[in-house]
This record gives sequence, structure tokens and C-alpha cells, in this order.
Amino acid sequence: MTTPLKNILCIDDESDILEIAKFALENCGRFKIDMCQGGKEALLRMPELDPDLILLDIMMPGMDGIAVYKELRRLPKLANVPVVFMTAKVQPSEVLNYLDMGIEGVIPKPFDPMALPEAVESLWNTQQEKKQALAG
Repeated sequence: MTTPLKNILCIDDESDILEIAKFALENCGRFKIDMCQGGKEALLRMPELDPDLILLDIMMPGMDGIAVYKELRRLPKLANVPVVFMTAKVQPSEVLNYLDMGIEGVIPKPFDPMALPEAVESLWNTQQEKKQALAG
């Protein structure tokens, strides 16, 4: 049996993307959403946050998503939290690089707000099935 997805953390530098994602995920997906405008804010707020899954933009000023991802993996409480990139950088070679890093998946930008909850849920379920298979 898979663990239900409840808490999602969205990290993006664009407030309009955060608001659209929050609206779609809360109202259509019934998830609890925390938002951080950029990687530095996310890392500062991590002690108060407890996400089941993290949606992370790659192209952000100051600290890009890949740098944020690496920092998140160093934090014991987040070392195994699934991360999904939401990005416009979705060339096949880029996506393969992300997956090789350990990312659970990629949601291309621009995204369809109405389809976002289903896409996130699907990635979550796939990750949970992999976790169960490994546990054996």
C-alpha cells in the first residue's frame, strides 16, 4: 500500500508560477502546499517544513535548482524526500541528466494547471511503487 501524498513544497523564483501551482494543487488536488520564492528561502525555512514531495524550478537567480537539490540532499530529514523538477529545460539529454542525479521526474513548463495535480500524483505513485519494490 502506498503512502498518500499530502504535503508539497513548491520552490520557484516566480511568484505567479507559485500561485498558479498552489491554486491547482490545493483546489484540484487537495494537497497542503508550502511555497518558497527561491532556493535560499527554501533552505532557510527547511527546519519548519515537512514536505512529502518537493517541486523545484531549475532556472532561478542566485542559486539554481540543481544547487538547491544538492543542498537538500545533504539535510538528513530531506535526504529521501522525492524531488520533481518543474522546468522549461526539458531536452531529452537534460531530462536524462536530471534522472541520473536522482530526480523523481520532470514536469515541463509551461504546465497545464488543471493537469498538474494528476501529474504530481502519478510521479508520487511511481516513486512509492519503486520504494516498495526495493523494500521487498
